Amino acid sequence: MEINPWSSAQYADYSRLREQFGIQALQPDDWEQLPRPPSFFRRGIVFGHRGFGLIRQAILAGDPWALLTGLMPSGRMHLGHKMVIDQIIYYQSIGADVFIAIADIEAYATRGYTLEEAERLAIQEYVTNYIALGLQPCTIYFQSRHRDVKNLGYLLGKKANWSEVTAIYGFNGATNMAHVLAPLIQCGDILHVQMEKYGGARPTLVPVGVDQDPHIRFCRGVAAAHRLFNVTVAKDGRIGVFVKPDEDVARLLDLAAQVISGRGLAMKRLDRYKAVYLPDASPEDIPALDLALAREEQEHGAYGFLSPSSTYHRFMTGLTGGKMSSSKPESAIFLTDTPAEAKKKIMAAKTGGAVSREEHKKHGGQPESCVVYEMFLYHLIDSDRELADIYRRCRSGEQMCGDCKKMAVCLMESFLVEMQEKRAAAAEQVGDYVVWDEG
Repeated sequence: MEINPWSSAQYADYSRLREQFGIQALQPDDWEQLPRPPSFFRRGIVFGHRGFGLIRQAILAGDPWALLTGLMPSGRMHLGHKMVIDQIIYYQSIGADVFIAIADIEAYATRGYTLEEAERLAIQEYVTNYIALGLQPCTIYFQSRHRDVKNLGYLLGKKANWSEVTAIYGFNGATNMAHVLAPLIQCGDILHVQMEKYGGARPTLVPVGVDQDPHIRFCRGVAAAHRLFNVTVAKDGRIGVFVKPDEDVARLLDLAAQVISGRGLAMKRLDRYKAVYLPDASPEDIPALDLALAREEQEHGAYGFLSPSSTYHRFMTGLTGGKMSSSKPESAIFLTDTPAEAKKKIMAAKTGGAVSREEHKKHGGQPESCVVYEMFLYHLIDSDRELADIYRRCRSGEQMCGDCKKMAVCLMESFLVEMQEKRAAAAEQVGDYVVWDEG
């Protein structure tokens, strides 16, 4: 199995994806103690993560943390895209420092859009909708206009090589160099929020669809490659702080010892192993110690970036089956659709009903294979009890597909009418969100 961030492929076997690429399953223990746990956790829409524990700890402790996400301005915004902004708005409400990258360089390199076309799409189809959906003022910027992001991406590339990027992304001799550069620019996006001028070293969350995991793996590796210290559990089970460079080892060990001492931890320094061991420490001590060391690295002129955390959400199925896509208007409900357009698409949508009314009443439907039920699950019905009742009635054959479609049309009409009203006001607020030039 391969994951391609620029493919239109639909991914369905999420368990296999987790197993093959080392994505951890998101469990109730990961989110139940968070404030007002949202439906995307409760309903398993967000299904996996890398390092979400760091974010959870920061939220519960009231410590600083950042969220970085990006939007690819390569088509109209549809319900599938809304899943990301729903997460951003929730995290912003509980303390995230939000940064949103408009990936116009990536749209140019991989989709063939000009920077001017990408700007128009980003503002009209995404930023305006984000504000209408409830996003509060934050930092939204264009990759092409952010010097710090571009410079950082270039500089971080010193510790990435061609073998690595081809293994992750499948690049070959025909890949254009702007496309090759795009993952490094994304590293600049994700990691620049930990530069001292933007808030310093801190846990950073990147919520994405699973198709974007190659970017996360690449960025985590790049961040780790530039660290001076590695805090880990050694082969003998002891926790140790290890100096990564081969130069200036004694000074770096002095620095590590100073940080460890300041945290009241016992230690044993072994210069020949470039290590300071912590005999009484536990794995729970690692995140806070790693953060303290990262901040100390920044004080001494190094990058000191924590590897970013990530969460992964399931894709919505297109109305005709397959992936919901901006390039296939019949497959998606767009946030700028009229109620009449949405009604036509919903009434023609693929369902999980039986082949006839009689068969449906006798054997029931399959809501887990129904795109209309999926719209209820992801976006249209807040009540878990009401959703469970629809599921039960469909499975038992009590509820017909036509009934669900009529309900979906009614709910979608209310949503789209409200969006039209809010978009008019949101368009006037874009200047409060977008940073037109930075760095």
